[in-house]
Amino acid sequence: MSSVLRDPNFFSLDRASRDEIALFLAKAALAAGPAVMEEYDRGCSVASKEDGSPVTSADHRAEAIICEYLASLAPMPPVCAEESMAAGAQAQVAERFLLVDPLDGTREFLAGNGEFTINVALIERGAPVSGAVYAPAIGRLWVGGEMAFACEAPVGAALPGEGSRRRIRTRSAPTNLVAFASRSHLDPKSDSFLKRLPIGETRFAGSSLKFCLIAEGLGDVYPRFAPTMEWDTAAGDAVLRAAGGGVFDPSGLPLSYGKVGAGLRNGPFVAWGDETAARRLGY
Repeated sequence: MSSVLRDPNFFSLDRASRDEIALFLAKAALAAGPAVMEEYDRGCSVASKEDGSPVTSADHRAEAIICEYLASLAPMPPVCAEESMAAGAQAQVAERFLLVDPLDGTREFLAGNGEFTINVALIERGAPVSGAVYAPAIGRLWVGGEMAFACEAPVGAALPGEGSRRRIRTRSAPTNLVAFASRSHLDPKSDSFLKRLPIGETRFAGSSLKFCLIAEGLGDVYPRFAPTMEWDTAAGDAVLRAAGGGVFDPSGLPLSYGKVGAGLRNGPFVAWGDETAARRLGY
């Protein structure tokens, strides 16, 4: 274990340590991968939350594993995890806190298309400063701190070494943009927004994959006007910001986190790979 990880103020360290924090969060996400894939491969129990959204045994198992892993460091910031919050836990938000989505893209999980992720992020003063997005069904991991990385990460394997992690950056927007849209949640306002842009191609994907693909330079814009929660977006937002992009609200400000008064709900947002292009196009 590195000296940074042994520091009792690990989660309070300066910007130079954000990559190491992100790698620790990646290990937490990777730890949940085997349980999620076990439920995916054999079939899992499914229930409905109060809002009508599905929750599975994979969600619960993954959240327990991640929270136990995070608790291996003490002291640590408060944790806001999706299923605990859905069960009635109060949002524990401070200057620094952690957001956990143990299974982002539950509908994709249930549909069997592999487009689901495990998301863990550190929030500092309202911004996602470190995060990890793991897609166990396709064996891919994205990590964002000061820099953003992507790598192959087979289920059950350890965190890939530095030589296996490839640094990623967003691209300069081309004349005809590649847009990403939600496979299961494309709403009329998001669709209308895309129709006002010079879109050459629209690709559909589930979960936080859309943020990560833009971070890799494989697309340019992803609007989301339908409701989301902060844990849905924080890790992907961290990766995208570290890669040079951003996620912005309708006023053009970066998406903020820790909105206790709103129940940790996000408003509309648009993720961009090239902020200069976003301003040029009037966003």
